[in-house]
Amino acid sequence: MARTTRELRQRRHARIRRRLSGTAERPRVAVSRTNKHISAQIIDDAAGRTLASASSVEPTLKATTGGNVDGAKAVAALLAQRAQAANITTVVFDRGGFDYHGRVAAFADGLRAAGLEF
Repeated sequence: MARTTRELRQRRHARIRRRLSGTAERPRVAVSRTNKHISAQIIDDAAGRTLASASSVEPTLKATTGGNVDGAKAVAALLAQRAQAANITTVVFDRGGFDYHGRVAAFADGLRAAGLEF
């Protein structure tokens, strides 16, 4: 039976999540991407809470598009700024089953450039 691209990504994400979990000391950065947008959340899995989030659909980022590398870097910079406001310095990166390439890699590089460690 042929699997769709979405099903394959969900299987990869489930495989990743078996090993990866966010704690209060080191929360998880979960990235989600579509063709037009990119978004991410910083999550404390132990408490089940989202500590910070950023998305390319926010009014402050409407000038940039989330469908390219520059948009991913802009969202990463905003998320890193919000993380620092919440006293978060180290995180665990969860690529969500997406290839670590293109916008996802640019997002991760943007987080590192803004001062988050992972």
